Amino acid sequence: MPAPPAQPARRGRGRPTRPVLTADGITAEAVRLLEERGQDGLTMAALARRLGVAPSALYNHVATKADVLRAVQDDVNRGIDCSGFADLPWDEALARWAHSYRDAYARHPALVPVMAVTPVDSAPHTVAMYERVCAGLLAGGWPPHLVADVVVAVESFVLGSALDTQAPADIFDPGRLPAPALRAATAARPGGDTARAAFALGLDALLAGLRALRAGAPG
Repeated sequence: MPAPPAQPARRGRGRPTRPVLTADGITAEAVRLLEERGQDGLTMAALARRLGVAPSALYNHVATKADVLRAVQDDVNRGIDCSGFADLPWDEALARWAHSYRDAYARHPALVPVMAVTPVDSAPHTVAMYERVCAGLLAGGWPPHLVADVVVAVESFVLGSALDTQAPADIFDPGRLPAPALRAATAARPGGDTARAAFALGLDALLAGLRALRAGAPG
């Protein structure tokens, strides 16, 4: 009498014995690791340990540390508001983008060095952001040869301002060194969010300069 056909093994109940890796989970843990240890502390081995997996399992999802950094960058940039370039004048849209950009990296200041040096290839949200900004500036009459420089100028100011949110309140305290002008200037600052006030002042000045430059540029 023939033996009965083998029955497929039943899947055990409960949670899997090994962690299930996802792209979102890897990115979220990489962000936490960057904020705790900085870019040098983010290694594939350290990330694998934090995720509770062997490095070989991690490499099934991301090939290199550069891939992880690009994913982190893209995840933050997907939340930056560049919607104003669809219907606002270029300078108002640029201001909205700059404020949103600064706020995004003020929440994740450890990621500023990542944003500054990570290429955008294979980062779809980052590329889409830059595409909308560049298209908006071109539609606003900016000559093509100046568009990238405008983006870099605003971006440099934004990222520096994001880092400024982490400065201690007494950063300008000269201690016992003679500095009457510095003491008077810092004492005269109004209270409240001085980092945001400085950002608003600087952005207004930057936009005023860009408006003057745009007005003098050939159409």
